[in-house]
Amino acid sequence: MKIVINREDLLRPLSLIGGVVERRQTLPILANVLINARSGRLGVTATDLEVEVKTHVVAVVEGEADFTLPARKLLDICKALPESAELQITLDGDKAHLRSGRGRYTLSTLPATEYPGIESTAATETLSIPEKTLKRLIDKTQFAMAQQDVRYYLNGMLLEFSARKIRAVATDGHRLALCEEEFEGGSEALNLQIIVPRKAVGELRRMLSDSDEPAKAEVSSNHLRIHLQEVSFTTKLIDGRFPDYQRVMPSGEPSMVVADRGTLQQALTRTSILSNEKYRGIRFKLSQDMLELQAHNPEQEEAEEEVELQYAGDPLTIGFNVGYLLDVLNVIDEDTVNIAVTDASASALVSPSGVETQKYVVMPMRL
Repeated sequence: MKIVINREDLLRPLSLIGGVVERRQTLPILANVLINARSGRLGVTATDLEVEVKTHVVAVVEGEADFTLPARKLLDICKALPESAELQITLDGDKAHLRSGRGRYTLSTLPATEYPGIESTAATETLSIPEKTLKRLIDKTQFAMAQQDVRYYLNGMLLEFSARKIRAVATDGHRLALCEEEFEGGSEALNLQIIVPRKAVGELRRMLSDSDEPAKAEVSSNHLRIHLQEVSFTTKLIDGRFPDYQRVMPSGEPSMVVADRGTLQQALTRTSILSNEKYRGIRFKLSQDMLELQAHNPEQEEAEEEVELQYAGDPLTIGFNVGYLLDVLNVIDEDTVNIAVTDASASALVSPSGVETQKYVVMPMRL
């Protein structure tokens, strides 16, 4: 069996699926990628037992074979080869011999029959979502997902589907991000909630483009499978109940702060330099059309900035984690932001001016 392929043609799928392969494995074979060589086609699969990605590429293939190769080593070899280099792969027992130019590389293989796969149950819902819609939902909310929280259902993103709308929600208990988009790919009776794990969200984001091409989503009781043009992506879902995010939305009669996003972002960035590195606390002192930012750290260093904005409420002093605010401002595209505040103990609601489909809740902190 012999495979002949251009370096770029193999590098593309390996780079696409490389993030799925963990550096530390419970099973040695999970450090490998599965190669299915057929006439004119090379299938490439990677999995960590939670997420599985399959793709394929055109190649010259003599014979047929299924085998696995070390993912990182194969990717590193391809990266190090000259541009447009031709790569030949031949099998000899449990070894694979790679040749390119004057280079010779021998890699150990493991049997394809031992490579695990994710077998999902039959789909209960099939949806068609434009790639750019799914990409935007992830881009605007993924930063707020929890990391290794004991409340395991927070270590992912809620996707909520209704007849004409998709909503993405992420929270780590200290801040919440919500974004929704219109779409036409569901039935009139559609009402579905799933929680996609954090790693799966990040890997899916890398594969999505800004095109209007449809992503076909198949949802079962415990899996989500998405078919893109050349990629099949499967992930297990988090089995849990996501918090009622509507209850987190601030209530009452807030006072509205209207600020230039860029100006506020730059002032927060400068002030944060002298904030406490662990808690990242920053003090907001609001008065008539003026915001004073204050930060200090254990070394007795201090920073102060004044920002002109629109504010007509009562004077208010409130503390925030500056990192949480900057994360929000980084994903807002509009030039102006609205910040709804009530008092020093209530969460703030941040949103782009004139946009109802993006909402961000940031809890206050004591300083």
